Amino acid sequence: MEIELGYFSLERTRRENTITTPSLVFNYGFAKNWEAVGEFRVEGSPDFELTDPGLFLKGVLKEGVLQDKPGVSFAIEAGPLLPSTLLHEHGVGFEAVGIVSGKLAPVTVHVNGGGGLDRDDRHGFGIWGVIGELPVHPRLRLVGEVNGESTQGQRPNNSALLGVIWQPTSKNVFLDAGARHGISRAAPDWQFTVGLTFGFFLPRPPRP
Repeated sequence: MEIELGYFSLERTRRENTITTPSLVFNYGFAKNWEAVGEFRVEGSPDFELTDPGLFLKGVLKEGVLQDKPGVSFAIEAGPLLPSTLLHEHGVGFEAVGIVSGKLAPVTVHVNGGGGLDRDDRHGFGIWGVIGELPVHPRLRLVGEVNGESTQGQRPNNSALLGVIWQPTSKNVFLDAGARHGISRAAPDWQFTVGLTFGFFLPRPPRP
């Protein structure tokens, strides 16, 4: 079981600020290389809204660098986008993404791409992203990311992020912080996030 807690996010778009706290992602590994994922966010400005809820199935189709094995790894994540409380997002959509991960010298690179149908009148959309992780200390990694989303009838939402991931003490606890800057007009001007991820083992039920 892994829980990702985004306990602070500040987004600034054309002099308007939006605070998101918390955002939660639950990952439950129910079989080898397969996880059930649930997520949502709570926006606290100007009103409290439940945003971006979804349920997904994530699986590793080819083991590789992320599983401490040679070669690239390939994973998929797909599932329904559930209704949110935002205007025009009361429907159900769908999203599917493929993720390829490999190593370029000391940098671990993740490339993802996919798409689906959004909650707003089932408009089609496409998403993509490239992430690089550079270890600078056994417990500290620098992270850079460029990603984007294009929705039918809307301007593309593209942005870039620079951040850090710190593993303070425990093997299964990670702190992260980052700053994101919009590189297209539809993206927020700036976004600052701080989060915590921790994992633990659930007790197995006794055998009869």
